[in-house]
Amino acid sequence: MIRRCGVARPKPWEVDDDLWAVIEPLLPRVERRARHPGRKRHPDRLVFQGILFVLHTGIAWEHLPQELGFGSGMTCWRRLAEWTKVGVWPRLHEVLLAKLRSANALDFSRAAVDGSHIRAFKGGSKTGRSPVDRGRTGSKHHLITDATGIPLAATLTGGSRNDVTQLIPLLEAVPPVRGKRGRPRHRPDVVLGDRGYDHDKYRRLVWDLGVKPQIARRGTEHGSGLGKQRWVVERAFAHLHWFRRLRIRWEIRDDIHEAFLSLACSIICWRRLKKLRPL
Repeated sequence: MIRRCGVARPKPWEVDDDLWAVIEPLLPRVERRARHPGRKRHPDRLVFQGILFVLHTGIAWEHLPQELGFGSGMTCWRRLAEWTKVGVWPRLHEVLLAKLRSANALDFSRAAVDGSHIRAFKGGSKTGRSPVDRGRTGSKHHLITDATGIPLAATLTGGSRNDVTQLIPLLEAVPPVRGKRGRPRHRPDVVLGDRGYDHDKYRRLVWDLGVKPQIARRGTEHGSGLGKQRWVVERAFAHLHWFRRLRIRWEIRDDIHEAFLSLACSIICWRRLKKLRPL
């Protein structure tokens, strides 16, 4: 526990009962064999906390502190890969978005998009020479948020990929968000983008999805007013990269890094939900 002003606060990787009640039903059940059961499986909740510990601190798997009870770093990595394969993280994000919509905390009147470069020291798929980092190998996070800065979807590409090429994939990556009567909400009314998204071809494609593009034009003076609404996505990136494991890509496997990215989006959603109504 962390103590501030005499009040004990849970550490960021500790999973309370309310969050675990959301996560546990999404995890696959593994029945222990009756014959030759082998070593008892480490508890999922402790392993999940170990994964969160790595996400928060950026520590290498092999340095995961054994005394905290998470299990070995290899155990946590294997469980992360296992849960990633069956799609736990997108479903967790979708469930939390539905809870936020049910609490009237999601604003689909507009969405904001942006991209952010990170280094990828070990290479791997979805990496490339970064034009903003002297051609070093890197990847790029692409993010779309609602009008208040809640992450709706995030994608990973090579560091050389242009932002505008990810505009349609980002809009299509937004899951159908339930939480209210009627059809799930799947698209924002308006999407906001900076000059990196200025391309008439992609404006037409956005219109085809039933979304109004509101994108700054290249060659025009600053002061379009979009910054007063777009800043929420930049703040969301600050929140994402507060998770140290996302500041630098250490994973060769792109699906493992994407798992961390999706999990971080879910944690941000959970924190917003907790602020709305302490659970």
